[in-house]
Formats: sequence, structure tokens, C-alpha cells
Amino acid sequence: MTWMLYGATGYTGRLIARRAAARGERIVLAGRSIAKIAPLAAELGLEHRIFALDDPAAVRRGLEGVESVAHCAGPFSATALPMARACLDTGTHYLDITGEIDVFEQLHALDGQARAAKVVLLPGAGFDVVPTDCLAATVAAALPSATRLDLAFLPGRSASPGTARTAIESLPSGGKARIDGEIRTVPIGWRRTRAAFASGPRTVTAIPWGDVSTAYYSTGIPNITTYTSVPPGAAVFGRVMRLPAAQAVARAAIGALVRGPSAKALAGTHSEAWALASDEEGRSAQATLMMPNAYELTVESVLRIMPRLAGLPPGTQTPSKALGAGFITEFAGVTLTAPDAK
Repeated sequence: MTWMLYGATGYTGRLIARRAAARGERIVLAGRSIAKIAPLAAELGLEHRIFALDDPAAVRRGLEGVESVAHCAGPFSATALPMARACLDTGTHYLDITGEIDVFEQLHALDGQARAAKVVLLPGAGFDVVPTDCLAATVAAALPSATRLDLAFLPGRSASPGTARTAIESLPSGGKARIDGEIRTVPIGWRRTRAAFASGPRTVTAIPWGDVSTAYYSTGIPNITTYTSVPPGAAVFGRVMRLPAAQAVARAAIGALVRGPSAKALAGTHSEAWALASDEEGRSAQATLMMPNAYELTVESVLRIMPRLAGLPPGTQTPSKALGAGFITEFAGVTLTAPDAK
């Protein structure tokens, strides 16, 4: 199987490329900058290709002879559709590591085209949203009557430049939640709850996260809110960052200052997730995950999914629909608590 890693010189892309090469995988590294891609390919002894995503014909040529692509070049709001459409044209299976709600929705809108082309589209194949999607499916199976789903996570690490940039750029659109089956704009931090993480309870605040889109396709639950722990004053910061001038300053600062966590910083860190499904009769089911850090989980997830991608049902998939709710438990260092139904 020949697969391509596009965006190989980003923070997460480099982690995936080096892990794949260390395991003897002969992948194709790709991106738009030969000055960045060529040295990494030479270092790892891998083939490389150079093409930008603003030229559809060039993208199609770049995908020639490639069965599947792991798309890791953000911001996905700008890059996902050009790559996905080229994959539909060339019969190439597609995976990405986005966590952006709008991107998930755009790719789910391509489901019919993907089925017709016999192509698999699997967005969110990293920390966004593999663990939370599997956990959502787990509690939904424990409570089939559920009408509400609360999902919370603790990433347990500092951000890469791409992650920081995506978070900043999402602030002007405000919060998002799934309400009565529809994605709606809500105030940033509109809801708080007490999440019973495995490490102990934690107050968490509502944020817009990819599961607002994906968990609905995985579970059918019509009301979904996603949460994480946020520092004091985050809501005020969010309102300030909706101003264009503040956005410009923040993007410049990220480019100059954010380099992503070092290997030393990642070593020994972990992430967590919690899910609570509830129904109109007051019944509930909850479960937790204890996991490696978000970047380690993303690298392992991509490398585990890529060999299976072509064998999945065609169309736009979510991780738990494609691979089963138990997929996350295949990873080393992952502990899933059994659903606690009441």
C-alpha cells in the first residue's frame, strides 16, 4: 500500500513522518514547500512530492499512484475541501486530523459523492476526535434512549502552532452546540458542568469542539455540548479575540513564539476524556478514558488507521462508526472505565 502524508513538515506531520519511517513504512511525504519537504525526505530516506492545494490539477497529479492520503496541513478550513475533492476525483481515500466543526460538516456533505466514488473520507482521525467519538459511542450504546450528550476532555499538553492558530481563528464565530439536532451558535462558555474524570472531578466550560458535529453522526443524540477546563478570564479573552486587530496580533505572536511542546515536555504527560449520556426519564450512563498525551495519541491513531482505510465502507465516516467504539482501547496506555449506568 502506498500512502501519502501531506503537511509532513508541520509539528504533527513531522511526528507522524518520523514514527512511520522508524517502523519501516515507505510513505510519500508531500507539501507545498520544497525547501522544507526535501530535507526531511532526505533525512528519512523517503520519496517526496511538492504541490500546493490552490491548483486542483496539480493536486490530482500529486495523488497519482497513491491509495490513501493522511492530510495534516492546516488550517483545515482552507485546506480540507481542496484535498478531499481531489481525492474524490482520483479515487484516493482520505484521512485528516481536523477538529473544526465546519470542516466536519463540509466533509459530511460530500458523503453521497464519496459513496459514488467508492472513496472513504475520515476526518478527525487524531485526538480530535478519536477518543471522544469512541467514548460517545460507548455511552450511547449503554443508554439507547439518550437525548443529551456531554463530552469533556483534558488534552494535557501545550499547543503546537497549528493548534493554537486554529483555536484563535475559531473565536470570532462564538460557541457552538448541537441543540435539537441542529448546530447552533451559543455564547462562548455558555454552560459549565462537573465532569467526573478518572483523575478526579473537574469543573469544565463549554467550548466549540469537533464532536458537536461528529458525535451526532456516530450516536444520533440530538443535544451535544463539549467542554474542557479553561483558565479564569477565558470568556473575556474570547470576546477580545473576536476583534480583527486582536486576531492579527495573535496570529503574528503564534508564528513568532509558538513552537509546539518538546519531546521532554510530552514525556509522561497524559490526556483524559469523560462522557455522560442522559435521557428524558432521568437515566444516565457515563464513562471515562485515561490516555497518552494528545500528540502521541494522534500519531498512533493515524498510523493505525492508514492500513485499514481502504477496507472501510465508502462515504464520510466517523472514527467510531468506521472502526468501532472499542478502537481507542487498542492503544497502549489507554484505560476505559466501563459505562456507569443509572
